[in-house]
Amino acid sequence: MTDVAESGPLEPQARHVVYCGVCTLPPEFCEFGGTAKKCEEWLKENQSDLWNRLYSEEALSANLSTLKVSVQERVAKDAAKKEAKAAQNEARDAERKAASKIQIKRVERNKRKYVTVVIGLEVHGLENKKVAKELGKKFATGSSVTKSPSGTEEITVQGDVSEDVKEWLLDVYGSKVPEANIELIEDKKKKKAEA
Repeated sequence: MTDVAESGPLEPQARHVVYCGVCTLPPEFCEFGGTAKKCEEWLKENQSDLWNRLYSEEALSANLSTLKVSVQERVAKDAAKKEAKAAQNEARDAERKAASKIQIKRVERNKRKYVTVVIGLEVHGLENKKVAKELGKKFATGSSVTKSPSGTEEITVQGDVSEDVKEWLLDVYGSKVPEANIELIEDKKKKKAEA
């Protein structure tokens, strides 16, 4: 007791925790994330000593020797189901992104006043508020995010800048937004024919 009192209370030591670059969980818990194979590949490339401790032949055989055969089969089935589900979700997301269109509309407000409305950016992983702020700065106009009557969010930019918005989206977010998915829509009112 006197030794502890003389040296003072022990201070907790900081611990360095490694997080997976794929699922953002600690590598010990990657098997519960659904992307176990990708996580294992990432761990092997970036943290080989930790990979040896978790996935090497000796570590796997030591872990499997403590399990019963029925439990081993169930664990293998669960892992296969999780991986299949994660692959299916990724494929569905990729298909949804390929099929979705970004609509850039030019809408007439008053006689010669226009606004540009951008719909469908969130499907491609872009935040509407962030993009609206960037558009407002880029074109030096007012820009806001509003709810459309259908319930989706849309970005409204003051002015007739639909062509410029398309070019800007391709320049800044070209890696996330393919050009084939951008659709320009012109809301033109027909002029009455003069008699």
